[in-house]
Amino acid sequence: MTLAARPPCDEAGIVAQARRLPCAPRDKPWVLATAILGSSLAFIEGSVVNLALPAIQSQLGTTSAGVQWVANAYLLMLVAFMLIGGSLGDRYGLRRVFMLGTGVFGLGALGAAFAPSLSLLTVARLAQGLGGALLVPTSLALIGSHFDEEERGRAIGTWAGASALTTAGGPVLGGWLVDQWGWPAVFLLIVPFAALTLAIAAWRVPASPPGGDERLDYAGALLLAIALGLLVYALVDPASAAQRLALLAAALAFGAAFVWRERRFASPMLALEMFRLRAFSGANLMTLLLYLALSGALYFLPFNLIQVQGYSATQAGAAFLPFTLIMGFGSTFAGDLIRRLEPRLILTVGPCVAAAGFAALAIPGTEASFAAGFLPGIGIIGVGMTLSVAPLTTVVMGSVPGRQAGTASGVNNTAARLGGVLALAVLTGVAVWQFADSLASRLEEAQVPAALAEQLVGNAARLAELEAPPGAASDAVAAAYVGTFRILMLICAALAGASGLIAWLSLSAAPAAPGRGRGRAPS
Repeated sequence: MTLAARPPCDEAGIVAQARRLPCAPRDKPWVLATAILGSSLAFIEGSVVNLALPAIQSQLGTTSAGVQWVANAYLLMLVAFMLIGGSLGDRYGLRRVFMLGTGVFGLGALGAAFAPSLSLLTVARLAQGLGGALLVPTSLALIGSHFDEEERGRAIGTWAGASALTTAGGPVLGGWLVDQWGWPAVFLLIVPFAALTLAIAAWRVPASPPGGDERLDYAGALLLAIALGLLVYALVDPASAAQRLALLAAALAFGAAFVWRERRFASPMLALEMFRLRAFSGANLMTLLLYLALSGALYFLPFNLIQVQGYSATQAGAAFLPFTLIMGFGSTFAGDLIRRLEPRLILTVGPCVAAAGFAALAIPGTEASFAAGFLPGIGIIGVGMTLSVAPLTTVVMGSVPGRQAGTASGVNNTAARLGGVLALAVLTGVAVWQFADSLASRLEEAQVPAALAEQLVGNAARLAELEAPPGAASDAVAAAYVGTFRILMLICAALAGASGLIAWLSLSAAPAAPGRGRGRAPS
């Protein structure tokens, strides 16, 4: 997940920032530039790494389970520590924590670029995720803290516009870098941006004094990280069924310990009582399912385009442009729409439209053209996500008391990223199982020699990267992956449809417009 779409509640996180810090007028443009650059690091990360994964899998000779750790290592740390990352900024000073996160993020990218093995690349990605958990919430908090209410609307608009451009241009640039200089260039791209961000922050962003002396929930964040890590490992890469059960039991135990900790700690990173609110729980569950579907589709699509359809990484990156452009230009329309229609209706229709788009991606075969095969599905998904994201922000922020708006924003943002973690873990397992079964059948139908067929099926965990002699065996591999991809897209469609159903069942009490809610968020 990396996410190719900005998670919901990003702008709401800016508005929810309650602590105001003095800032000279001459420094405000630089503060805004720093926030934009900091956010752009995460947006570039979210939109280009997927395009490098096929090349990483090929060059490092790893399986689909191995290469998915490149994405999930980052997401696991981001999900586990992002909620506490914003609190660290309040506790130790926004600029200090922002610069620490940016530095760790940049060093992690540098380590990833020069990693000689999958294990070291995964360690570097863990460091990037930890840096991102500090960087993402504090970059948004810089705007909320240094701009007053009269100035903040324009600042948010500038930030959102720059973010849209970054998200749109990132895949094309990243694909071109992979084609020209290989996958390490995607990570090296981060390093100069991180250095520039650090320089401007040190030069022109006012230092903020530490605030508050409440204890931070480090243990809760660690328990959550361990629980999620064990869960993902159990779903993706266990040696045996017994080991899978043991890992699942351990994940459940650490998850229970996390819940116990959050119920009893004075200042928990996750306020569990918010989940008693029906609209809040429903909005976060639908976010989890919708972004699980989106992350799964956008993770496996580049493998189809590059390894089966024969696209270059640049062409695969350009394939995402319709999606990002629709979301970028359609966000204003979606924000206005929620002032006219019930959020329940919009958030039922939006995921269902996205579900139709995922289902459309299940149609193309092994030699489909982009315009007739993939563009309709990508465009429909863009429309569905556009209808969903801005109204979802409004519903989440309006479902809780104003004093909890910041926490609600962080929880919903985290739910979207958690969807990415689960998508890669669950759908990769489904993909390997389905691909192996389909490949065995197709090789038998093509009368491929038994020894070669056994060898290919034994290496089915490589999915479409599986090397086969030209001819019947190669055609069987491509057809098996396309068949697997179709099933994955139908699963994504079902998840998105379930997201819309949950909205219909749970959001009847949600406010119809931002002004009616207890917390107000921009569209």
